[in-house]
Amino acid sequence: MAKIGFKNKLKRPKLKTIGILAVIALITVGLIWGGRHILTGDTEVNFRVLNEGEVPQQIAGQIIPEYRQLERALACMVDGKVYVIATRGEKPTSGYEIAIDRMAMEEVDGTNTLIVYAKFMDPQPGLSLTQVLTYPLQVAETDLTELPEQIQLKVQYVE
Repeated sequence: MAKIGFKNKLKRPKLKTIGILAVIALITVGLIWGGRHILTGDTEVNFRVLNEGEVPQQIAGQIIPEYRQLERALACMVDGKVYVIATRGEKPTSGYEIAIDRMAMEEVDGTNTLIVYAKFMDPQPGLSLTQVLTYPLQVAETDLTELPEQIQLKVQYVE
């Protein structure tokens, strides 16, 4: 009987040790994740990219025609929802694309700023392309409840 009691005593410290290590690991991960957000000062913005048929008529009929020739990001509110439009400007051929990668709210010089991270893809050199003016753009519906004070477009070119 003495051996059984001895075995039980050995198992308990192992479970406690595993539990303590798990708690330490969770705290460490939480501090790293939280510290990253504190240091960078940004808050991710959830969004959903809309296909052409989902874009509200006010955006498609008024805003896109006015801004499609510019390379920029802008936001507007329609029916209480904040939409972000990212444009590449006028391009001489087909094959140019844009994709909103992520969005984040950040305080820049004391101003509430929406940073729109977009990927730009250009056509491969030597491809036969349609010679027609194009206006690559993407519209996204966000979870924001009010318009930001400023918007910045940060671009990454992808090959």
